[in-house]
Amino acid sequence: MDPKNSENESTSEGEHPLDLEVSPEMESEDNKRSKIRKQLSNMSFEDIQKLKEKIGAKVYNQVVLGIKTNKPKTDFKRTNKNRPREMSSKIRVRAQLPSVRTKKNVPRDPRFDSMCGDYDGKEFRENYKFINDMRKNEKKELEKELAITSDPERKTQIKFLIQRIGNQIREAEKTEKLELQKLEESREIREKLQKGEKPIFKRKSEKRVGELLNKYEELKKSNKLQKHIEKRRKKQC
Repeated sequence: MDPKNSENESTSEGEHPLDLEVSPEMESEDNKRSKIRKQLSNMSFEDIQKLKEKIGAKVYNQVVLGIKTNKPKTDFKRTNKNRPREMSSKIRVRAQLPSVRTKKNVPRDPRFDSMCGDYDGKEFRENYKFINDMRKNEKKELEKELAITSDPERKTQIKFLIQRIGNQIREAEKTEKLELQKLEESREIREKLQKGEKPIFKRKSEKRVGELLNKYEELKKSNKLQKHIEKRRKKQC
């Protein structure tokens, strides 16, 4: 009779094949393990797998291979109360609660922010009308300084400042004059509508011609018409 078949029959009947070779208590663990390995060497791979499933992988590794799965417990107590406690890196860290979100302070430009209202050029010029008076006073002071200054570099600088301030003053006066003309036209239209007459609305080309005529009249009064004509002629050439 084949010894392998007899071993399979004993295994199928529920008997532990390793129990056949149990040694006395006086035998050492190495002798027991060597006898068990010798007995397993006569078994087929399939029978060994069945045995491993029957007794469990943990018991099999401990008995046959001598592998101990019990891990030593680590004591994390402090040896000295003044030292920090040793903590295991395997301890799961508790998730932190999300911090309270504060509103981000975003700088804003009042010139382009609808919360600050719409820009009204007329109102702006009325509120800052005093700036034009300050420019006129500054121009007078610079003209006085120009008369008594002997430094050529400073004279050039003062002339440049006087010219720039003069341009700013003329531009502000021109804008104010155009606004007065618009107000006058609006007043005339309202008066004609109240009287039941048909108002006359000027075209842009007609308004442009009127502005040019007023400009030439002003240049003629200030004796700057000839200079202006020569400048225009040079630009065209």
